[in-house]
This record gives sequence, structure tokens and C-alpha cells, in this order.
Amino acid sequence: MKIIFTTLFILSNIAFASDIYSEMRKEILGEVKFNQNCKQCHGPSGMGMASYPKVSGNPIAYTVDKLKTYRDGIEIGPNSALMIMMAKPLSDEDIDNLSAYLKDAKR
Repeated sequence: MKIIFTTLFILSNIAFASDIYSEMRKEILGEVKFNQNCKQCHGPSGMGMASYPKVSGNPIAYTVDKLKTYRDGIEIGPNSALMIMMAKPLSDEDIDNLSAYLKDAKR
């Protein structure tokens, strides 16, 4: 019984560590993509600059929805043409990573 409990404990910790690693990986990849494609307009950590809005601190689902809407070519704001152009080449994975990073971006 002790061996079974120990095995289950170890496996649950491995699964938990795997989830943490997966989320950290998304955030890191999202930060890299943000710095390559978005930082010039939205500023460091997505805090906003000039006429470009703050994009950090939103729920993941909100950011995913906005980026997919732009990627689909739908205008939803004053900078839509630029955002559509920037979002077109994004994969679903890119959008998930960007959204994970921007949720809590503070650096």
C-alpha cells in the first residue's frame, strides 16, 4: 500500500511539474513573439504607447478572441488595418502563447 501511495504521489508531482513547465514555455514563447512583433507599438510588456492600447492584464480568452478576430480580417477598432496585417501570419499556437504571456506581463 505504501508503494502505491508513493508511486501515485510521485506521478501527481510529475504531472503538476509538467503543467507548470507547459505554462512557462507558453509564456516564454509568447514573450519572444511579443518582443519581435508587438512591442514596437504596444510598448514594453504590452503597457500601451501613444495611440496603441494596453494589451496586458486581460484574460487569456479575451486576447485569444481579439487576435483571432483580427487574423480573420475583421475590423474592430481604429488600428484594425495594422492589427489585421500583424495577426494574419499568427498560428493558433502563437496566439495561445501571446495570450499566456500578456495575461500577467509586467517585465
